[in-house]
Parts: sequence; C-alpha cells; structure tokens
Amino acid sequence: MTTATSNEELKALADTASAELAEASAAEAIAWAVEQFGDDLIVASNMQDAVLIDLATTAKSDVDILFLETGYHFAETIGTRDAVQTMYPEVRIVNATADQSVAEQDAEYGPRLHDRDPGQCCHLRKVIPLRRTLSNYSCWVTGVRRVDAPTRANTPIVTWDDRNGLVKVNPIAAWSDEEFNGYIREHGILENPLVAEGYPSIGCAPCTAKVAPGADPRSGRWAGKSKTECGLHA
Repeated sequence: MTTATSNEELKALADTASAELAEASAAEAIAWAVEQFGDDLIVASNMQDAVLIDLATTAKSDVDILFLETGYHFAETIGTRDAVQTMYPEVRIVNATADQSVAEQDAEYGPRLHDRDPGQCCHLRKVIPLRRTLSNYSCWVTGVRRVDAPTRANTPIVTWDDRNGLVKVNPIAAWSDEEFNGYIREHGILENPLVAEGYPSIGCAPCTAKVAPGADPRSGRWAGKSKTECGLHA
C-alpha cells in the first residue's frame, strides 16, 4: 500500500508507474492499482457494460464503483447499474449527482440546456460531480481506450490526472475492439441492452443517437454538434 499522501508524491508515483506499466496487461494494471491504493481508489463506469467492473473485482471484490447519475440516463442504463449491483453484490456503487435536480437546472438555465449549451450541461451534471467525488480518493480507474476516439489515441496505462488531482489508471487503454468484445463473449459480461440496438457509445439520452453500421462508434454522441467529449477525460 502506498504511503504517498501529497500530490507531489502521488504524481511521482504515477510518473514512475507510467513507464514501468507502459506495456502492462489489464489485469496487471488493476492489480497494481489495488496493491497501491486499496480502498483509496474508485472505478468509473457509465454502465454501458461491466467489463471494467468485472476486471476490477478479480483484484478487489468490494471495490467502489463511480456512476455519474446525471438525471438524463436511458432507463436501460439505470437498469444496467442495478443489475451490476445484483451480479457483483460486494461492490459499492457511488452515485455522483449534480448540485441541482434537472427541474432546478431547468428553472435556472431554461429547459433543454443540453441542446443549447451541451458543454455547460456536462459541466454541471458530470464534471463538477466527478471532481467532488474523486476528491475522496487518490486513484481512479477508467475504461478509456485509445481506439475510442482520436482524442484518446495516446492514452497511457497510468498517468497523473492534474485536473482532478489524483492518479488515473486506464487498464484497457490498449485493447482493440476485438479484444474488448472477446472479453464480453468469453466471460459472459453484462452489457447494456442498448448496445445491441445500435448504440455503441452510450451517454445521456438527449445527447445519444443510434449509429449507422460501420460509422464511428462515438458519432452518436452530440450528433450534429462540434462537441466530442463531455470533459471527463479531455
């Protein structure tokens, strides 16, 4: 277990691990995170699938799972979150919520802020709740992969998250789509039913559309807008 307490010490730990674990497997990266941080880490999931959760629970069955409860999710996404709790009963799902309910946000900013200013909506309902939740931990584990988008092409396995002030571990960063889907098939991993219906990248319902066969998987996110990231990873 790490004895690092200051940001400087944690950053130095992340920098060392970034080099040492540059070619690490997903299992090795998660094992390192659990060994270093124990209960002081949290695993993020948008409940598109339980791949990262399944990997994490092989190293720590009672791991904390971060879910950004924006108030705009598909019913299927909430159902997947609830199913995760049933299938992995020892995990603790941490539902990070915004300061305002959707109704309160509508009253202050006007209805459908996500249409008029999706960046502001994401900031209020995702970025701020994420930052507040992560302030309770020294490490977070994400499912970001390099093949997800050009903005993620250089994602390291371990890095220092300067924006949120903690170590960030991306154990499946190097996974191809074939490896990712193979893991789902081989291990019978829970998957959001919307994936099979043509939603390969699932966010909030108002800002997520079906994707045409063969198109960029993230083209259904904020379709028709210049926005490509919600601000959590870029």
